[in-house]
Amino acid sequence: MNKVFDPQINYEESKKAIGYVPLKEATQKDYDRIGFKAGLEVHQQLKSKRKLFCYCPAGLYHDDDNFNAEIVRHMRPTLSELGEYDGTALMELKTKKEIIYRINNDNACTYEIDDTPPFQMDSEALEIALEIAILSKMNVVGEVHIARKQYLDGSIPTGFQRTAILGVEGEIQLKHKKVRLIQLSIEEDACREISDIGHTRVYKTDRLGMPLIETVTYPDFVNPEEVKEGANYIRFLNRSTGKVRTGMGTAREDVNVSCRGGTRVEIKGVSHNNWIPRLTHNEAFRQWTLLRIKKILNQRVKNIEKWKINFEHIKANVNFSTYEPLQIARQNKHDVIAINLPEFKGILSHFTQPDKIFADEISNRLKVIACLEKPNMIHSEQFTLNINLSEFNKIADILNAKGNDAQLIIWGPKEDMKTALETIEERCQMAFERVPNETRKSFENGTTIFERVLPGADRMYPDTDSAAISLDDNYINKLSKNLPVDVYKRIEQLKNWNVPEDSYNYILKRNLMLTIEKIILDLKIDSKFVGTFFGHTLKWVEGKFCPYDDFIYEKIYDLFKYLKQNKIELNIAKKMLPELYQHGQLNFDSILKNLKFKKKTRQEIFKVIPSLRKKFQKIKMSKNSNADINWIIGQLRNNALGNISLKDLKTEIENK
Repeated sequence: MNKVFDPQINYEESKKAIGYVPLKEATQKDYDRIGFKAGLEVHQQLKSKRKLFCYCPAGLYHDDDNFNAEIVRHMRPTLSELGEYDGTALMELKTKKEIIYRINNDNACTYEIDDTPPFQMDSEALEIALEIAILSKMNVVGEVHIARKQYLDGSIPTGFQRTAILGVEGEIQLKHKKVRLIQLSIEEDACREISDIGHTRVYKTDRLGMPLIETVTYPDFVNPEEVKEGANYIRFLNRSTGKVRTGMGTAREDVNVSCRGGTRVEIKGVSHNNWIPRLTHNEAFRQWTLLRIKKILNQRVKNIEKWKINFEHIKANVNFSTYEPLQIARQNKHDVIAINLPEFKGILSHFTQPDKIFADEISNRLKVIACLEKPNMIHSEQFTLNINLSEFNKIADILNAKGNDAQLIIWGPKEDMKTALETIEERCQMAFERVPNETRKSFENGTTIFERVLPGADRMYPDTDSAAISLDDNYINKLSKNLPVDVYKRIEQLKNWNVPEDSYNYILKRNLMLTIEKIILDLKIDSKFVGTFFGHTLKWVEGKFCPYDDFIYEKIYDLFKYLKQNKIELNIAKKMLPELYQHGQLNFDSILKNLKFKKKTRQEIFKVIPSLRKKFQKIKMSKNSNADINWIIGQLRNNALGNISLKDLKTEIENK
């Protein structure tokens, strides 16, 4: 056996071999080369008073340890209409999870735990969802049919989510292209996960059943920045109604990514749109990498159907390593198994994502499917870091390994070892055949890990407990007449106002256009000044200070109205805003008093310019021709604030 192998060199060489480029250096040519393709599923909670299929209040959250009862469930798959089981459901069955739900009586009822049939769908939530479907230029259905969608991960106690399609075939207008929309659905939100350790998963039910819409696009995005732009657009469109919830977790994206020759992989629950470019970039290259691994393995192994792992249980009396996790496994009387992967040498340390290798693909599945907590394995391409060479050779001898083979050692409870071995063999066999269809969990650094097998159509079936809801044409026409302005028109409006482009996302994300427009039209204030005030000054204040409990953006309208009525120069609003934001209980007179503002005439301000010029001549330190002007402006800035614009101040000083 060749005992000299450097996994770090292999990692770098394999990374180079697939042509990986960092996100910042990637161009459209790079994405065209690998056939980048992506689509979105954007989820948004609606601002309704009650949950979708019961009368519990929506939006009433509680802490993890604030609950009145716990219930335990064990999930089982059910057959689809075609008499087939969904692959995800079968995978979840393997995990043998015990699901615990923590219930607070203030925001959950017997419907949530499937002890009561559903009530009629909340009409308020349905109306909001229909408005957004129309705003998305979709064809609205004539009749709403409610279906059940299986979720056996435990996130819904019933084991299924009630959902209904409201609109199909819409579109959104991005900066350089239109993106087609497949459909918009209304559905109930799932539980919030508290923990997932071993065979026990814990949820709380405060978010469960809250009305949610899902907007699904076609895979029309051809680079990561387009995906982010599309996600932002849909989020801004939803918020423009003023009828959706905002804040952490109220909007989440599932991003579907593939490369040429790859397959659709779903990156689940991305709550920060800024993560999207890095996540989609890395996922496309991960699939491109897996296709290279497939090619290598198919060149090495001629008869793939006969390929299989072989393994040996390492007896308790064989103390072959000082690696601490293995020692702990021995103390816990866990099984320890050595596994041989024929022809896999160099594959385990092959690059897949930044700082991730193929061995991580196996380890993550062991955590999810076999419930083996990490660290759950060690492999031959890291042995030299943890066990000595003689022990490495001993393991290889036990397994009758050949020079081009790779080895794993796994450990865990005896009852989980059969599932673990099946999981390893299954994932390795997939490496010969394809990029696996799967759902992956996202992280801020742009990497992802396996979460579950990608669900298919077999998990959907009609809900026999819910009647269809007819949608009258007159009702839909009425909703169509009260829609907000399209987002792309709002973007054009900001351009026409000469508002800096770096303000657009902030303004649209917080749905500030109506307030800005009202200030511009009602108070006749310069549009560029107002837009920049919101996009720069307000953004800075929000990032630096904590708001007063009752602060609302409409108070800024009142601020500008006060300044106009009292003939106070608007530039002082920048000084007043932090006070208003933090101490909303103060009136505007009090805020000005705190700022030591005094009303002065132009003549009072300008009369000191000659004396200031003489003073500068005595102390000047710069030969710059404008140094005296800039210094005098600095001396008069506080007196000018609220009395005269800085532009007028500068002009007057230059004239004198």
